[in-house]
Amino acid sequence: MQTVGAYLRELRTARGVSLEELARTTRVGQGYLQAMEADGFNQLPAPVFTKGFIRAYCLALGEPADEALSRYRELTGSAPAEPALTLTIRPKARGRGPVLVSLVLLLGLGLGLFLLTLGLQGRFKGPSTPQRATPAAVKSPPAPVRAPAQGEPSRARLVARATEPTWVRVQMDDGSVVQELLPAGATREWVSNRRFVLTVGNAGGLVLELNGQPIPPLGARGAVIQNLVIPAETEGSKP
Repeated sequence: MQTVGAYLRELRTARGVSLEELARTTRVGQGYLQAMEADGFNQLPAPVFTKGFIRAYCLALGEPADEALSRYRELTGSAPAEPALTLTIRPKARGRGPVLVSLVLLLGLGLGLFLLTLGLQGRFKGPSTPQRATPAAVKSPPAPVRAPAQGEPSRARLVARATEPTWVRVQMDDGSVVQELLPAGATREWVSNRRFVLTVGNAGGLVLELNGQPIPPLGARGAVIQNLVIPAETEGSKP
């Protein structure tokens, strides 16, 4: 009669599944799987875990675990009563079981947040010149902010405070560009010779001041503002 290790190895090779592939499916270390196939159970954890490994091994190959567990008990002389240990692994073709639900949810949440950040950044990449076609999600710019009156500082100072997570892109007169995703509560300050050109991903989440003077709200929460000139140029302020 075959030992439990030889029995398991024959099941796996008959289905053309590698140890590496089986380790990914069962989440059992490849070294443990090799020890099981070599009947090296002294290299494995306590019997309660070893029996769980055997169940996972068989289920991943689409086989009942009863025969393998019976051979294991015969080899080790353990009692037939099984401890309450449950591994949820659903067999698939060629032994590829699904990833555990908890792991999928955790990875999905992290990936979703990462893609959201990349999507906002990628949406506003490219030249800062206004586009003729305006996406449906982009709102009209707010009321223009006028240039400082005569006698005010010649250099413009813009202060931004994020009340919600907000992506912002700021271009100064010298051509330098700053863009980042501001967390709620963050404050940033920029200086330009005369004006700024802003693109904002969440108009309702940003509060602005120009030379110490508050700027009217840019728009509603979640509204997108593109190429907003601050201060707005009037006929008298153009060079």
